[in-house]
Amino acid sequence: MLRTLCLAVAAALLGSSSLALADDLAPANGGLISELKLGVLAHDVPNLWSGFQVEQPAADLNAEILFRPFYSSAFSSLSPAIGATINPNNQTSHGYADIRWKIMPSSAWYVTLGIGAAYQNGLTDAGDPGRKWLGSHLLFHPSAEVGFNLDAHNTVSVFFEHMSNANTQTYNEGMDDLGVRYGYRF
Repeated sequence: MLRTLCLAVAAALLGSSSLALADDLAPANGGLISELKLGVLAHDVPNLWSGFQVEQPAADLNAEILFRPFYSSAFSSLSPAIGATINPNNQTSHGYADIRWKIMPSSAWYVTLGIGAAYQNGLTDAGDPGRKWLGSHLLFHPSAEVGFNLDAHNTVSVFFEHMSNANTQTYNEGMDDLGVRYGYRF
């Protein structure tokens, strides 16, 4: 199921690169998608929210679709997002659906806070000591991002995401990813 979600996100991102399709998706034209993001994240980063690293360090690939805001003002907006963070070493990967609150103190930069749910393909309980024991396949997915607007369409940002079950299960080791992303706004 996660593989199917990841393939769907990747196909949407690749297919959306044509200019004709980009015009159809643009929010100004009533389209559904407002931004596409691609990034590279460090996998299971220690000393952040989860506190420790168990899984092997790797460069995870992150792809995300941000939909048109359902609330927008001069300085903030609320938008749904779907995405996936894929580990190339067959360790924990996940797909997610979030709500993002984007705060824009100036035209040069922004801060985004998100909350949602993730579905992960890793371990749920004690098993392999080289993998995180996340307690459940369905997890909470808070995130934060600080970004810079390069121009009207291009952004670059530092992105942090966390997954855990918030101590609703016996095992809750949690996982943190941190890295950089490029975004293209329509």
